Amino acid sequence: MDDLWYSLAAQVGEIARRHGAMLATAESCTGGLVAGALTAVPGSSEWFAGGIVAYANAVKTAVLGVPQEVLAVHGAVSSECVTAMAQGVCRLLGASAAVAISGIAGPGGGTPVKPVGLVWMAWVVDGACAARSFHFSGDRAAVRAAAVRAALVGLGERL
Repeated sequence: MDDLWYSLAAQVGEIARRHGAMLATAESCTGGLVAGALTAVPGSSEWFAGGIVAYANAVKTAVLGVPQEVLAVHGAVSSECVTAMAQGVCRLLGASAAVAISGIAGPGGGTPVKPVGLVWMAWVVDGACAARSFHFSGDRAAVRAAAVRAALVGLGERL
């Protein structure tokens, strides 16, 4: 884990602790890296409930409650999907705040409409949800690293 991730995760944890928030993550393309960054911070059990790596669409629907229709109409890399993932992980883990991530880290899997580097994120804080897309450049590792940074920054801003 790079120092920036740790610094951002520590800041998010301090904000969560001050506000009495319990955090959760629902991750696809980042494969648990955001949860890993958060749990690297000592004392994170006070403000981090847990995370779900929902890489397969079947896990998104069965565990997080993403409606099959959302996946069929909008796909896994969409505002609708990450919003449902974030809301689902809050319900599942009893968290008051969450970040959800789904994207195309590459090197394959991209299309002209959804290119490699496209990542959607949603943040839920006390029931209020915001979603945003990003287009990160670089190889798979670079896309995933940029997504972790953006997820942590977005969570900190919204708490």
